[in-house]
Amino acid sequence: MDLKQYFEDNKGFGVLSTADGQGNVDSAVYSRPHVMEDGTMAFIMNDRLSHHYLQSNPKAAYLFREEGAGYRGKRFFLTKVSEEQDTERLAALKRRVYTSEKQSAGPKFLVFFKIDKELPLIGPGEEEV
Repeated sequence: MDLKQYFEDNKGFGVLSTADGQGNVDSAVYSRPHVMEDGTMAFIMNDRLSHHYLQSNPKAAYLFREEGAGYRGKRFFLTKVSEEQDTERLAALKRRVYTSEKQSAGPKFLVFFKIDKELPLIGPGEEEV
């Protein structure tokens, strides 16, 4: 199954982890990513800590736990390749519309990542560490 289909078929809980240039780490809850035609993974971000950290360190990790019993899901090791701000493409990809002015205020960024490695949620995958 390709990743686009995987994220369309599976609901769940996601966490994106980033670190700044000094190694300060942040983790934040993020919805399912958008998988683009070129294979990159994209997230819609507010101008907050995760986005700020990506300006000095392009590396990130995304953990996705599928809904349901047990611990099924995937882990991704990512590198930021580009971003765009408040574009039509970003607006078209939005899955939710917030009515609260506080939640919708400020610029929005569509941040694209190449996938460096994909592993299952639990265990080392095929490569032993």
